[in-house]
Amino acid sequence: MNLIIDVGNSFVKLAIYSKNELVYKVIVKIDSVINEIEILKKKYTSINRAIISSVGRLKQKDINIIDEYFDLLVLDSNINLPFKNCYKTPKTLGVDRIALVCGSISQYSNKNVLIIDAGTCITYDFINSKNEYLGGAISPGIRVRYKSLNNLTANLPLLETEMPKQIVGNTTKESIHSGVIYGVLNEIDGIIESYKLKNADLTVILTGGDSNFLSKQLKSSIFANPNFLLEGLNFILQFNSNE
Repeated sequence: MNLIIDVGNSFVKLAIYSKNELVYKVIVKIDSVINEIEILKKKYTSINRAIISSVGRLKQKDINIIDEYFDLLVLDSNINLPFKNCYKTPKTLGVDRIALVCGSISQYSNKNVLIIDAGTCITYDFINSKNEYLGGAISPGIRVRYKSLNNLTANLPLLETEMPKQIVGNTTKESIHSGVIYGVLNEIDGIIESYKLKNADLTVILTGGDSNFLSKQLKSSIFANPNFLLEGLNFILQFNSNE
């Protein structure tokens, strides 16, 4: 069994895979990760390998503890990857984006794939039918847009995410919801269409914390998979274990 550890800024996703099957998943606070891993270690005694993807701050002492428990792989741009990285600054490519691209190789090898990760940021990653990663784009996510309107203006309130009743907002709150949500939806649909014009038979994957909310509203044909990053990390661990 494999333990997948996806570290964000405040929370950590822990997942257990038996080969390609998701057995267990939980989200914990970053300061509780070792306690949770110790619980999982006792419950799932077959776990022998682990991978860490950290875009947040996981203390080195915690990494050392995990390394004592399992055969550990820490994801970075230097490990063996199943695609050609054509990014001009490969050292700056986030480990989360690397994992997403590996997920596409695992499930959609030798296809033109656009992966959209809708979380704190919305990232777009494109890999072509030759398994060449070419890059993509990064833009603010839904919550960042709401918070920016509140933080960078004097009078606009901070609102919770909500699908607007109509595109024309007739109150300040409705106008904010319309601007944020329809702005994101039209951005995503527009980018998908731009990629489709240049790439035949494009497969589009939508993942991330906001994927379920957005997938119901998008015009474009997509595959929504909130676990796509975890699946990519599991594939990387298998790939580097010669499975």
